[in-house]
Amino acid sequence: MPEIRRRYDPEFKSGAVRIVLETGKPIAQVARDLGIHAGTLGNWVQKERLDRADNGQLDEDSMAELIRLRKEVAELRMERDVLKRSVVLWVKEATR
Repeated sequence: MPEIRRRYDPEFKSGAVRIVLETGKPIAQVARDLGIHAGTLGNWVQKERLDRADNGQLDEDSMAELIRLRKEVAELRMERDVLKRSVVLWVKEATR
Protein backbone atom coordinates (compact mmCIF):
# COMPACT_ATOMS: atom_id res chain seq x y z
CA MET A 1 0.00 0.00 0.00
CA PRO A 2 1.51 3.36 -0.96
CA GLU A 3 2.34 5.86 1.75
CA ILE A 4 0.14 8.95 1.78
CA ARG A 5 2.00 12.14 2.61
CA ARG A 6 0.14 15.21 3.66
CA ARG A 7 1.45 18.63 2.74
CA TYR A 8 1.12 21.52 5.17
CA ASP A 9 1.25 25.15 4.16
CA PRO A 10 3.90 27.40 5.77
CA GLU A 11 1.29 29.32 7.78
CA PHE A 12 0.05 26.11 9.41
CA LYS A 13 3.61 25.02 10.23
CA SER A 14 4.60 28.36 11.73
CA GLY A 15 1.37 28.52 13.72
CA ALA A 16 1.89 25.05 15.14
CA VAL A 17 5.49 25.85 16.08
CA ARG A 18 4.42 29.11 17.72
CA ILE A 19 1.87 27.25 19.83
CA VAL A 20 4.59 24.94 21.12
CA LEU A 21 7.16 27.67 21.73
CA GLU A 22 4.87 30.31 23.22
CA THR A 23 2.62 28.15 25.37
CA GLY A 24 5.24 25.67 26.53
CA LYS A 25 2.85 22.78 25.92
CA PRO A 26 4.42 19.43 25.06
CA ILE A 27 4.88 18.74 21.36
CA ALA A 28 2.87 15.52 21.63
CA GLN A 29 -0.14 17.33 23.10
CA VAL A 30 -0.11 20.09 20.48
CA ALA A 31 0.33 17.55 17.69
CA ARG A 32 -2.61 15.52 19.02
CA ASP A 33 -4.76 18.67 19.21
CA LEU A 34 -3.88 19.62 15.62
CA GLY A 35 -4.21 16.10 14.26
CA ILE A 36 -0.63 15.71 13.05
CA HIS A 37 2.15 13.29 13.91
CA ALA A 38 4.26 14.33 16.90
CA GLY A 39 7.48 13.55 15.02
CA THR A 40 6.50 15.93 12.24
CA LEU A 41 5.79 18.76 14.66
CA GLY A 42 8.97 17.93 16.56
CA ASN A 43 10.99 18.32 13.37
CA TRP A 44 9.40 21.70 12.69
CA VAL A 45 10.09 22.90 16.24
CA GLN A 46 13.69 21.67 16.11
CA LYS A 47 14.26 23.45 12.80
CA GLU A 48 12.84 26.69 14.22
CA ARG A 49 15.02 26.45 17.34
CA LEU A 50 18.11 25.85 15.19
CA ASP A 51 17.21 28.78 12.96
CA ARG A 52 16.86 31.02 16.01
CA ALA A 53 20.16 29.78 17.46
CA ASP A 54 21.98 30.35 14.18
CA ASN A 55 20.72 33.91 14.14
CA GLY A 56 22.78 34.70 17.25
CA GLN A 57 20.16 37.21 18.37
CA LEU A 58 18.02 36.96 21.47
CA ASP A 59 14.30 37.52 21.19
CA GLU A 60 12.69 40.29 23.24
CA ASP A 61 11.65 38.02 26.12
CA SER A 62 15.11 36.48 26.43
CA MET A 63 16.78 39.89 26.30
CA ALA A 64 14.47 41.27 28.98
CA GLU A 65 15.14 38.25 31.18
CA LEU A 66 18.89 38.58 30.64
CA ILE A 67 18.81 42.25 31.70
CA ARG A 68 16.68 41.41 34.76
CA LEU A 69 18.99 38.59 35.80
CA ARG A 70 22.11 40.74 35.41
CA LYS A 71 20.58 43.40 37.65
CA GLU A 72 19.63 40.75 40.18
CA VAL A 73 23.16 39.30 40.18
CA ALA A 74 24.67 42.75 40.73
CA GLU A 75 22.28 43.38 43.64
CA LEU A 76 23.00 39.99 45.21
CA ARG A 77 26.75 40.54 44.95
CA MET A 78 26.39 43.89 46.66
CA GLU A 79 24.31 42.32 49.46
CA ARG A 80 26.88 39.53 49.84
CA ASP A 81 29.72 42.04 50.17
CA VAL A 82 27.80 44.03 52.79
CA LEU A 83 27.13 40.86 54.77
CA LYS A 84 30.79 39.85 54.60
CA ARG A 85 31.84 43.23 56.00
CA SER A 86 29.26 43.09 58.77
CA VAL A 87 30.41 39.60 59.79
CA VAL A 88 34.01 40.81 59.96
CA LEU A 89 32.97 43.74 62.17
CA TRP A 90 30.85 41.47 64.35
CA VAL A 91 33.74 39.02 64.85
CA LYS A 92 36.09 41.87 65.75
CA GLU A 93 33.61 43.18 68.33
CA ALA A 94 33.02 39.71 69.75
CA THR A 95 36.75 39.03 70.24
CA ARG A 96 37.42 42.21 72.17
